[in-house]
This record gives sequence, C-alpha cells and structure tokens, in this order.
Amino acid sequence: MTDQPYLHLSVLDPIGRAFDRTKRVLFAPFNIGKWFGLGFCAFLANLLEGGGSGNFGNWGGKWGGGGGPRQAADWVQANLGLVIALAAGISIVGIALGALFVWLQSRGKFMFIDGVARNHGAVSLPWHRFRHLGNSLFGFTMLLSVLGVLSLVLWLAVGIAIAWPDIMADRFDNAAITGLALGGGLLACTAIVLGVIGVLLNDFVVPAMYLHEVRVGEAWSLVRQELLASRFWTIVLYFLMRFILAIPIAIIALIVALMTCCLAALPYIGTVILLPLFVFTRCYSLYFIEQYGARWRFFDLEDWPPRCVRCDYDLRASPGPHCPECGTEIPLDQQTMIAAQGAPPSNDPPAPPAGG
Repeated sequence: MTDQPYLHLSVLDPIGRAFDRTKRVLFAPFNIGKWFGLGFCAFLANLLEGGGSGNFGNWGGKWGGGGGPRQAADWVQANLGLVIALAAGISIVGIALGALFVWLQSRGKFMFIDGVARNHGAVSLPWHRFRHLGNSLFGFTMLLSVLGVLSLVLWLAVGIAIAWPDIMADRFDNAAITGLALGGGLLACTAIVLGVIGVLLNDFVVPAMYLHEVRVGEAWSLVRQELLASRFWTIVLYFLMRFILAIPIAIIALIVALMTCCLAALPYIGTVILLPLFVFTRCYSLYFIEQYGARWRFFDLEDWPPRCVRCDYDLRASPGPHCPECGTEIPLDQQTMIAAQGAPPSNDPPAPPAGG
C-alpha cells in the first residue's frame, strides 16, 4: 500500500489538462480516420449508457380509469399460461442481448482508454490485446447486473405485496401509499448504491485494470488501498465535480443534436460527432488519478518509451519497422520518434578510463 499522507489532490486541475489533451488527441492534427476509429471505441465503451427518462404514469387519487389494476389482474389470471410464455421469451431474448452488449462494452472500455492514453484510433489490435481484461470486467458487470435486477424484483414485490389490498379494491389509500413509499425508497437506495459502484468501476477500477494489467478483483483492491483509503471527502468532491461537469456536457450534446437535425442522437454517428465530449470525460478521470503519483501515470505511455501497441514490447532498440517480439508493424510516428531520440540515457556510472 502506498503511503501518501500529504498528497495534494484537486478536482479542478484535471479539467484544464483534460481539455488540452482532448485538443491534442482530436485536433493536433485533425485525422478523420482516427476520429472514426476512436469514436467506435467510445461507442463500444458507452454502449449501455446514455440519457433517457422514465414515465411512471399519472398518479392521482385513483389508480386510473377502465378498471385499472383490478381488471389487469383478472386478465392475467385468465391468461396465466400465455403471460408466463411471453414473459419467459422476452426475458431470454433480453438477457441474451443484454449480455452481448455488456460483453462488447467491457472490451470497449479498455480500447477507449488505450486510444486516449496512447493517442491513436486503432480498433483491431486493442480489441485482441484487452480480451482477458474485458472478459474479467464482463463477469463482474454481469454479476452486478444480476444483483441489481434481483433487488429491483424484490423491492417491487415488497411494494406490491403491501399495496395489494388497495390494488384489489381499486383505490389509492394507506396500503398503496405505504407500499409505494417503502418500495420506492428501497429502490432509490439500491439505485444510489449501484450508481456509486458504477462510477467507481468506470472511473477508477477499469483504469487500474488497464494500467496494471490485473483482473477486476485485484483492481478493486488496488483502488481501495491506494486511491480511496483516507480520501473520503476528496472522492465526494470528485463525484460532485463529475455531476457539475455533466450539466454543461449534456447541454452541449443537446445543442449539437438539434443543430445536426438529431444526427448526434444516432448510434455510433452521434458518438463520432460528440467525440470531444467523450474524450474530455475520460481524460478528466485519468488525470485525476494521475495525481496519485508516478505509479498511476497514463499519458506518459504515448511518448516515451515507445511500446508495441499489441504486445507492449519496449521498441527503443528496435532496428526495423516491425516489433521484434510479435512482428506487428511499428507506426510511422513511433519509428520517427525512435530514430530522433535514440537509446535512452543510461543511469549507470561512467566507465573508468582505460588503465585506471
């Protein structure tokens, strides 16, 4: 465990650095191919995330007209077999699609961090390189999703069970109010807990997995011991700043969507159009973590030492255009940097003069 009792952490400093990094990655110079490649990684990384609003109906003094829940309950009882078959079919399809999206998103998160940290828009090589990390994250995310769904079902069942007398009597009275308050309160608490876990997972654990090449369990341990320990109020400020930043980001996204005739709301195309917002958000969390010291550096990976994008081999001594470890072609900008920098300076003491 790293002991840094006097470490200064700021939630403001990473904003400027993230803004500068976004300009460097996307506009210095502008490369449409990199935009589409990095945009695809961002699309995968945010596949199940985005805006939206729920419509919970119009709650009044009555449940509604036309018989309301009582009539619906009678219909369900009369068609129980059909309801069970439809529910099972929809559930199976929904679970399969959900698992597929979570799997893609898990791999995409590492691809997107790699593109931002190393300043490239590659897709194929990062897709294969981060397979083991993506699978580890996928397993944890699915477990968390199952727990969330079970909690949802449980709290809904509690609320409905308490409100059942009023449901059957087609009225909105004390039992319904109690069921709604208790079930809704438990759902809200569960949603807050899952939301906090989700932010910690995305902003701290996934970067730790990427940087240290560890699975999700070990990454949680690293984050708990080195990033979160004795930093409660700083992390609270981080969450608050993240929420504050989300407001102008959402406004900008809405304005861009309106200006582009809702093209920015389309899958993938919208991610490419709004890519600066995604890059800035990712950079902000990474620069915040970088304040913990050299062990948590992400953006030094881009410059020196140059490493193979596939196997992470140190390319400083590479004599040719291909990685000597795995044979992957070395990008031209890395070849130019290697030729210009040469071998790194040695820290060894100078050799004694001949005959000394």
